[in-house]
Amino acid sequence: MKVSGHRRITIKDVASAAGVGVATVSRVLSGGSASPETRERVLAAAAQLDYRPSALGRNLRQRRTGGIALLVPDITDTFYGRLAEGVLSCARSAGEPVMVGATGDDPEQEAELIGTFLEQSVDRVIAVPSGDADTWTPALRAGLTVVFAHRRPPGRDDVPAVLADDRLGTRTAVEYLAGLGHRRIAFLGGPGGGPRLRAFRDTLAALGIPGDDELVVTARAARDSAYAAASGLFQHRPDLTAVVAGGNMLGEAAILAARELDLRIPRDVSIVMFDDVPWAELCSPPLTVIAQPAQDIGYRAAELVMRETTRRTRDTVLPTELLVRGSCGPRLGKP
Repeated sequence: MKVSGHRRITIKDVASAAGVGVATVSRVLSGGSASPETRERVLAAAAQLDYRPSALGRNLRQRRTGGIALLVPDITDTFYGRLAEGVLSCARSAGEPVMVGATGDDPEQEAELIGTFLEQSVDRVIAVPSGDADTWTPALRAGLTVVFAHRRPPGRDDVPAVLADDRLGTRTAVEYLAGLGHRRIAFLGGPGGGPRLRAFRDTLAALGIPGDDELVVTARAARDSAYAAASGLFQHRPDLTAVVAGGNMLGEAAILAARELDLRIPRDVSIVMFDDVPWAELCSPPLTVIAQPAQDIGYRAAELVMRETTRRTRDTVLPTELLVRGSCGPRLGKP
């Protein structure tokens, strides 16, 4: 592979030359896990292209330009838009510029953006993470201050996070549905939904409701995937009577799929959704939601990342609230 000598070599160039993903290059160059063959290919490509991340890392502290980088899965999503608004509001009051990147909930894209931030000498990063713990090793080893917002990668407990109380929100929703007589309650999840799924299963067990793996469906971070997951769930399990949707895209998909299949809400199926987005109140019937303080999550994350140090900082957990509207009703007609 030939790369023009008129521009700086990036981590993406190394990945392309080695025939691996950006996340793999990041792991290898930061000393993370990789097979010997993969490590050799990456190091050979880096040497051939004269890519020297170690020099960048040594100089990073001296060449910092300031500013905050914000990584979110989708800037058009209402929830992430409100989270970004909170970050921008706090940063503006402190005179800090903010660079925003969208990952599409793709770990490879996230790793590429992290590499870009390292090369541009950004000081601090607030992220709704998509990748695993190793994805963030290069940024942390280079000395960046990182704060996670809304969720965190498993195994990355050394990085502080600002989170909504997913466990309480999920438990409240499931207990509400169970109180209406529902027993076959489905969970429609997406990327990063592990804590909510665990809370869902734990709450069912605490209520004495048997778990059913067929009533748990996970979608990718795309509307077509969410719709396919919701539609398949309704068709495969016509006996279900209620759904907890783990995000607003998933809730939208559940509503559309129910309408396509002539399922009446809430007579045939009750729906509770995470995120109180504006359209939730405009649905017919209005949608019952687990409201999360998205803007406050962003604001608190910005406050935290601008501190002198985040070492030994505890997570900030903000409350959720169940807003009961018209999309849930008593279990009817299905034995």
